[in-house]
Order: sequence, then structure tokens, then C-alpha cells
Amino acid sequence: MVLDIQSRIEVIKWLGDGEPTPMKDLDAARESIERSRARSEEPPLGYWAIEVRETGQAIGSVMLLTVPNAEHGEVEIGWHLHPGWWGQGYASEAAAAVLAYGLEHGLPEIYALTHLDNYPSQGVARRIGMDELGVLEKWYEEPSQAFRAVRPSGRP
Repeated sequence: MVLDIQSRIEVIKWLGDGEPTPMKDLDAARESIERSRARSEEPPLGYWAIEVRETGQAIGSVMLLTVPNAEHGEVEIGWHLHPGWWGQGYASEAAAAVLAYGLEHGLPEIYALTHLDNYPSQGVARRIGMDELGVLEKWYEEPSQAFRAVRPSGRP
């Protein structure tokens, strides 16, 4: 699944900074999985598969990870789906569950950071109840459209 999704320019053009580089082979996919595992060692941070409930087919992933170049341990939520599954609500459902998990397990706030023209992901952030912060020029080399969810007051 990782290779299939990360080798597609229509997916990776939205990830990170700079020129997108499609994943080339299974070795690169294995390395990506290992990097994700290493970045997921401290719950509630993590990296989860998105599966179709009826079939168990993996169609993408959702993650809670420390923002690159974080100053104070800021955490972002992200999602990647195979293009064949875009627009069917899977990203919103998975992201809502992981967002709630992160906030319920001690994260004071979670950010979603998208490319300025990634309107579908911005729609997901809005649908899962994140507040729009506008454009931030922080953490990534290029500006990001930023969203944030904050743990409700009264929660530990």
C-alpha cells in the first residue's frame, strides 16, 4: 500500500516541501515504514492504516506526528489515501477518530498543515472540526494553510 500510494505524483505533490519525488521501489517503502514506526514510539503519536471496514483493504494512512522543525513539540495530523478512494469520506472518518484519540490522550492541541492549494485536505480539516488559523510560514519551508484543534477545557 505504501509504495502504491507514495509512488503517485497526485498524492505526493501535497506532502512536505520542495519538488515531489515519487517512491521508487519496495526498499524505499520499507524504509518509509521504519521511519514512521520510529516517529510513532511515544503514544499518542502514531501512524495508522485506513482500511475499508467491510473488506479490510488498506487504502491509506492517518498519522499524528511531531511537526518538522517543531519548537515546542507541536503535533500535526495528516492523511494519505489512494486516489481511487478520494471523496468517499474515509479521510474524514479516520482523521476525526485519530484527532479525538490524540486530544483524549493528552495532546493539548493538534495542527493540520496543508499546501495553500490543497482544498480537499482543507475540507477534511474543516469537516473534522478544526479551526482555521490562516496561512503560517512556520515549520515547513513553504507557507501552509493551518488548522488547529484544542483539547476541551476541563480535560487533563
